[in-house]
Amino acid sequence: MNRKQKQDEKSERMEPMEIDRILAAEEELVPSSGFLASVMERVREEAATPAPIPFPWRLAVPGIVLAAGVLGWGAFELVRAALPAMRQISLPAPQLSVALARPLEEAGWVALALAVSLLASLFSRRLAGRSELP
Repeated sequence: MNRKQKQDEKSERMEPMEIDRILAAEEELVPSSGFLASVMERVREEAATPAPIPFPWRLAVPGIVLAAGVLGWGAFELVRAALPAMRQISLPAPQLSVALARPLEEAGWVALALAVSLLASLFSRRLAGRSELP
């Protein structure tokens, strides 16, 4: 450690007596004349406001379940109708080596997991924002 670093360290450290002396020399903080009245007025306004309306979960849950069921049924029917059509299409098989196919498959699953978690996060933030939760 050189001499300048030691001096800087010494000047950065203050003794407790020095701190007490500096704090004792400062002026006492006193709020302005109307501060207490304005704060109490705000407190009374907040106390007078009615509680927020709770989200009607009992009405929303059946709709959410119904929408999920319709989307699931639609996906099932789409796959059921698409399978016979796909059997008629003959495409040349891609020539991927096993060494390349496995990492691509893993990357696809990782991308799917990231997309699902992003969508879940966005949905929950949007839902919490509408219900005014912290």
